[in-house]
Amino acid sequence: MILVVLDRMRIDPALSGVIVLTTVTYVLGFMSSLSIATLFLL
Repeated sequence: MILVVLDRMRIDPALSGVIVLTTVTYVLGFMSSLSIATLFLL
């Protein structure tokens, strides 16, 4: 859905999609690391 919006704004979806995918990957990795650390502390 984000790629469709970027396409309508005349921004190359391929370049922007990589940025979005990288951001989502880092955020999910950070959240999973915090979750695992919380489980070890409890």
